[in-house]
Amino acid sequence: MAFREQFEIPAKYKMWSMILMGVGVLAVVVGYFLYGTGDEHDNSRFWGTLLFNSVFFLLVVNAAMFFICATTLAMGAFQMAFRRVSEAIAAAVVPLGIISCVVLLALVLGHKHHIYHWLSPEGDKILEGKSGFLNATFFIVWTILAIGGWIGLGYKMRAISKEIDDRDGLSVEEGKKYIWKNTVWAALFLVWFGLTVMSTVPWLWLMSLDAHWYSTMYSWYTFASTFVAGISLIALFVVYLKNQGYLELVNHEHLHDLGKFMFAFSIFWTYLWFSQYMLIWYANIPEEVVYFKHRVQGPYRGIFFLNLIVNFVAPLLIMMRRSSKRNYTLIVFMASLIICGHWLDFYQMVMASLSKEHVRLNLYDFGVAAGFVGLIMWSTGNALTKRSLLAKNHPFFKESIIHHA
Repeated sequence: MAFREQFEIPAKYKMWSMILMGVGVLAVVVGYFLYGTGDEHDNSRFWGTLLFNSVFFLLVVNAAMFFICATTLAMGAFQMAFRRVSEAIAAAVVPLGIISCVVLLALVLGHKHHIYHWLSPEGDKILEGKSGFLNATFFIVWTILAIGGWIGLGYKMRAISKEIDDRDGLSVEEGKKYIWKNTVWAALFLVWFGLTVMSTVPWLWLMSLDAHWYSTMYSWYTFASTFVAGISLIALFVVYLKNQGYLELVNHEHLHDLGKFMFAFSIFWTYLWFSQYMLIWYANIPEEVVYFKHRVQGPYRGIFFLNLIVNFVAPLLIMMRRSSKRNYTLIVFMASLIICGHWLDFYQMVMASLSKEHVRLNLYDFGVAAGFVGLIMWSTGNALTKRSLLAKNHPFFKESIIHHA
């Protein structure tokens, strides 16, 4: 049986990616003239939308490389059947990382103190006490290092994966050395991921929007949200490629495992959501409840609890059954719903901190999101064409073929 190893971008796929990117560019241009040139309130509206969209989609595509590295250290072979899909999605970290870096640095270098209040801490004892961490120099340096590390280590992991494509096969000793090399670099990525996504980056980029408030669960909450969205994105591309006649060796067992990840981390996200909210609600300390006041009792109440329905209740009820995780239609529906749900969660995480009195969700937000979706489609599709869809010379590839969930 001959397998289709080389992906060719369909004309409709290319057209839609270009259309969506065009919509995104148009939304940014129109948004700039509507909001970017106005007062501080409108200016926060413009930059806030760019901030939450760029950070959300960057962390989602970066989660694909985290998935590769975590399963590599776990010696997980099941993902080898569609590993090139995860690698292609992770390649989108480069353009999205550059865009996010530009947005974040523009906020700090442009001294947008109405967004990051810690840029002007004078007279505020709390902000002055946090100035060792919340300062422009550290923000700029750590942002560049974080994104640069993701790009560099991700590139190395993809290069290691590619280097055996043109080989006839590996001997036992060569296979052991290759696995060891792959494991070492995967471990380095996970260490850097832990130092950034699971700790400092969400504090700097997002939590510091409410610089007087803090939560020790915030980074894990952010990670859980973007990781389950990242797994959902992988599932969408796997199903798309299957429907196009590619990935012949991917079967219901592999899809079932992706569905289990989507289900499990939806529950994990909910655990963090509940734990963070419950502990703050129970303690009822003014400096802590200020974060939830306008989200639970104010204008964001509907969005705040809609997140719980979309990101917990729906996955719980729909994906609990084994058959649901093996159904292409349900997987596509739930993957799309989960991504949209966590995008909405990021919206309230950022915009509820910048505009506490009004919910101003409109076409500008959706237009910018469409641009990032188009960019992910374009970058991932382009990456898929550059190497074989089958990592057939990997020592674990045969084990992936006979995988049973």
